[in-house]
Amino acid sequence: MKTAVSCYYHLDVEVSPERVGQVGRILAAHLRYWDLETLVEPVRRGAELLLRAIDEHASDKHTSIELWWNGQHLITAVGDDDRDLRPDQDLRGCLEHIAAMSDGWGCCATETGGKVIWFSQRARAGERVPLVPTPPEPSLRAVLQVPRAASVADGSAVPERVGVLEGAR
Repeated sequence: MKTAVSCYYHLDVEVSPERVGQVGRILAAHLRYWDLETLVEPVRRGAELLLRAIDEHASDKHTSIELWWNGQHLITAVGDDDRDLRPDQDLRGCLEHIAAMSDGWGCCATETGGKVIWFSQRARAGERVPLVPTPPEPSLRAVLQVPRAASVADGSAVPERVGVLEGAR
Protein backbone atom coordinates (compact mmCIF):
# COMPACT_ATOMS: atom_id res chain seq x y z
CA MET A 1 0.00 0.00 0.00
CA LYS A 2 1.24 3.48 -0.82
CA THR A 3 1.69 5.81 2.08
CA ALA A 4 -0.12 9.10 1.91
CA VAL A 5 1.94 12.22 1.46
CA SER A 6 0.19 15.08 3.19
CA CYS A 7 0.03 18.36 1.27
CA TYR A 8 -0.72 21.93 2.33
CA TYR A 9 -1.29 25.15 0.40
CA HIS A 10 -1.99 28.69 1.67
CA LEU A 11 -3.10 31.73 -0.34
CA ASP A 12 -3.82 35.28 0.87
CA VAL A 13 -5.93 37.42 -1.48
CA GLU A 14 -7.90 40.66 -1.58
CA VAL A 15 -11.27 39.53 -2.92
CA SER A 16 -12.71 41.26 -5.97
CA PRO A 17 -15.03 39.98 -8.73
CA GLU A 18 -12.14 39.32 -11.14
CA ARG A 19 -10.07 37.59 -8.44
CA VAL A 20 -12.75 34.97 -7.72
CA GLY A 21 -12.21 33.10 -11.01
CA GLN A 22 -8.44 33.51 -10.76
CA VAL A 23 -8.37 31.94 -7.28
CA GLY A 24 -10.53 29.06 -8.55
CA ARG A 25 -7.99 28.37 -11.32
CA ILE A 26 -5.08 28.51 -8.83
CA LEU A 27 -6.77 25.99 -6.51
CA ALA A 28 -7.58 23.73 -9.48
CA ALA A 29 -3.93 23.77 -10.58
CA HIS A 30 -2.76 22.71 -7.11
CA LEU A 31 -5.30 19.89 -6.94
CA ARG A 32 -4.21 18.60 -10.35
CA TYR A 33 -0.58 18.76 -9.21
CA TRP A 34 -1.53 16.64 -6.19
CA ASP A 35 -3.30 14.12 -8.52
CA LEU A 36 -6.73 15.04 -7.18
CA GLU A 37 -8.45 15.73 -10.50
CA THR A 38 -11.86 14.46 -9.33
CA LEU A 39 -11.93 16.94 -6.43
CA VAL A 40 -11.22 20.00 -8.58
CA GLU A 41 -14.80 20.91 -9.47
CA PRO A 42 -16.44 20.64 -6.01
CA VAL A 43 -13.55 22.46 -4.30
CA ARG A 44 -13.42 25.18 -6.90
CA ARG A 45 -17.21 25.66 -6.78
CA GLY A 46 -17.26 25.82 -2.96
CA ALA A 47 -14.35 28.25 -2.74
CA GLU A 48 -15.86 30.50 -5.42
CA LEU A 49 -19.23 30.54 -3.59
CA LEU A 50 -17.54 31.69 -0.39
CA LEU A 51 -15.38 34.27 -2.15
CA ARG A 52 -18.37 35.76 -3.99
CA ALA A 53 -20.30 36.00 -0.71
CA ILE A 54 -17.34 37.72 0.96
CA ASP A 55 -17.03 40.12 -1.98
CA GLU A 56 -20.74 40.94 -1.81
CA HIS A 57 -21.22 41.26 1.98
CA ALA A 58 -17.88 41.94 3.68
CA SER A 59 -16.32 45.33 4.30
CA ASP A 60 -12.84 43.80 4.85
CA LYS A 61 -11.97 41.94 1.64
CA HIS A 62 -8.72 40.36 2.90
CA THR A 63 -9.17 36.57 2.77
CA SER A 64 -6.99 33.52 3.42
CA ILE A 65 -7.56 30.22 1.66
CA GLU A 66 -5.96 26.95 2.76
CA LEU A 67 -5.99 23.42 1.36
CA TRP A 68 -5.00 20.37 3.43
CA TRP A 69 -4.72 16.88 1.91
CA ASN A 70 -4.05 13.94 4.24
CA GLY A 71 -4.37 11.07 1.77
CA GLN A 72 -8.09 10.49 2.34
CA HIS A 73 -9.67 13.90 2.88
CA LEU A 74 -9.16 17.33 1.37
CA ILE A 75 -10.13 20.22 3.61
CA THR A 76 -10.63 23.66 2.10
CA ALA A 77 -10.79 26.60 4.53
CA VAL A 78 -11.66 30.22 3.72
CA GLY A 79 -11.03 32.77 6.46
CA ASP A 80 -11.79 36.46 6.70
CA ASP A 81 -11.30 39.20 9.31
CA ASP A 82 -14.65 40.97 8.93
CA ARG A 83 -16.42 41.19 12.30
CA ASP A 84 -19.70 42.32 10.72
CA LEU A 85 -20.11 39.41 8.28
CA ARG A 86 -22.44 36.89 9.96
CA PRO A 87 -22.59 33.32 8.66
CA ASP A 88 -26.09 32.74 10.04
CA GLN A 89 -27.51 35.78 8.18
CA ASP A 90 -25.29 36.99 5.33
CA LEU A 91 -23.88 33.60 4.27
CA ARG A 92 -26.88 31.32 4.87
CA GLY A 93 -27.58 30.54 1.17
CA CYS A 94 -23.89 29.97 0.46
CA LEU A 95 -23.53 27.61 3.42
CA GLU A 96 -26.57 25.60 2.32
CA HIS A 97 -24.90 24.96 -1.06
CA ILE A 98 -21.62 24.00 0.61
CA ALA A 99 -23.38 21.61 3.00
CA ALA A 100 -25.13 19.92 0.07
CA MET A 101 -21.99 19.35 -2.00
CA SER A 102 -19.40 18.45 0.64
CA ASP A 103 -18.81 15.51 2.96
CA GLY A 104 -18.49 17.81 5.97
CA TRP A 105 -18.32 21.52 6.76
CA GLY A 106 -18.10 23.93 9.65
CA CYS A 107 -17.49 27.47 10.81
CA CYS A 108 -15.42 28.75 13.70
CA ALA A 109 -14.44 32.16 15.09
CA THR A 110 -10.87 33.49 15.00
CA GLU A 111 -9.01 35.49 17.65
CA THR A 112 -9.32 38.66 15.53
CA GLY A 113 -13.12 38.46 15.44
CA GLY A 114 -13.32 37.02 11.96
CA LYS A 115 -14.31 33.52 10.98
CA VAL A 116 -13.08 30.45 9.12
CA ILE A 117 -15.49 28.43 7.03
CA TRP A 118 -14.22 25.00 5.98
CA PHE A 119 -15.54 22.07 4.00
CA SER A 120 -14.12 18.64 3.25
CA GLN A 121 -14.17 16.24 0.34
CA ARG A 122 -13.37 12.55 0.79
CA ALA A 123 -11.26 10.84 -1.84
CA ARG A 124 -13.09 8.01 -3.57
CA ALA A 125 -11.62 4.54 -4.14
CA GLY A 126 -9.06 4.42 -6.93
CA GLU A 127 -7.66 7.88 -6.26
CA ARG A 128 -4.14 8.73 -5.09
CA VAL A 129 -4.02 6.32 -2.11
CA PRO A 130 -6.21 3.23 -1.65
CA LEU A 131 -8.55 3.61 1.31
CA VAL A 132 -8.44 -0.12 2.18
CA PRO A 133 -5.20 -2.15 2.09
CA THR A 134 -5.21 -5.08 -0.31
CA PRO A 135 -4.08 -8.49 0.97
CA PRO A 136 -0.77 -9.81 -0.41
CA GLU A 137 -0.92 -12.41 -3.15
CA PRO A 138 1.10 -15.59 -2.66
CA SER A 139 3.68 -16.53 -5.27
CA LEU A 140 5.08 -20.03 -5.83
CA ARG A 141 8.54 -20.69 -7.20
CA ALA A 142 8.48 -24.50 -7.05
CA VAL A 143 5.46 -26.76 -7.25
CA LEU A 144 4.86 -29.98 -5.33
CA GLN A 145 3.31 -32.67 -7.41
CA VAL A 146 0.39 -34.63 -6.04
CA PRO A 147 1.43 -38.08 -4.65
CA ARG A 148 0.54 -41.02 -6.91
CA ALA A 149 -0.51 -44.45 -5.75
CA ALA A 150 1.84 -47.35 -6.69
CA SER A 151 0.57 -50.88 -7.08
CA VAL A 152 1.86 -53.50 -4.72
CA ALA A 153 1.78 -57.23 -5.39
CA ASP A 154 -1.05 -57.84 -2.92
CA GLY A 155 -3.27 -55.29 -4.73
CA SER A 156 -3.32 -52.48 -2.13
CA ALA A 157 -2.24 -48.99 -3.14
CA VAL A 158 0.80 -47.41 -1.46
CA PRO A 159 1.47 -43.68 -1.95
CA GLU A 160 4.75 -42.84 -3.65
CA ARG A 161 6.51 -39.47 -3.44
CA VAL A 162 7.08 -38.11 -6.88
CA GLY A 163 8.45 -34.57 -6.35
CA VAL A 164 10.27 -32.82 -3.53
CA LEU A 165 10.07 -29.10 -2.82
CA GLU A 166 13.59 -27.75 -3.13
CA GLY A 167 14.78 -25.61 -0.26
CA ALA A 168 11.89 -26.59 2.06
CA ARG A 169 12.92 -27.62 5.54
